[in-house]
Amino acid sequence: MKPKRTILCVDDNEQSLSIRKVMLETRGYRVVACTSGEEALHRFRQGGVDLVLTDLIMPGLDGTKLIDEIKGLSPQTPAILLSGKVRIYDRDTRADVFLAKGMYAPADLLERIRLLLVRKRGPKRAPSPRVPSQPSAA
Repeated sequence: MKPKRTILCVDDNEQSLSIRKVMLETRGYRVVACTSGEEALHRFRQGGVDLVLTDLIMPGLDGTKLIDEIKGLSPQTPAILLSGKVRIYDRDTRADVFLAKGMYAPADLLERIRLLLVRKRGPKRAPSPRVPSQPSAA
């Protein structure tokens, strides 16, 4: 059985966070839920996070700044930025994906997470080609 991938899920709205957590856990992910950017950054520094999924607008350390900090520590860690207030995000961001809440289907979010995790891990290695055994000359 392959090890579960860990997603750091951040949202100051506890209801949204809870819904997202259940959705991800039912798909086999391990979810670490945080309600603030500061808490999430502290948890990220402990290690073991494969992907970050964060809300954009939060008090204190918002989603953009959180992703900047995380990418500074670990540039290869994929990050998805979500927002219910902003429909089109036109500021510079280091997020790999931006999604407006309510403008995507949960299946779309799950597929983007899957693709980002595959890209982080790299392509599956092709099985080594089998060399046909040569009949021994007897």
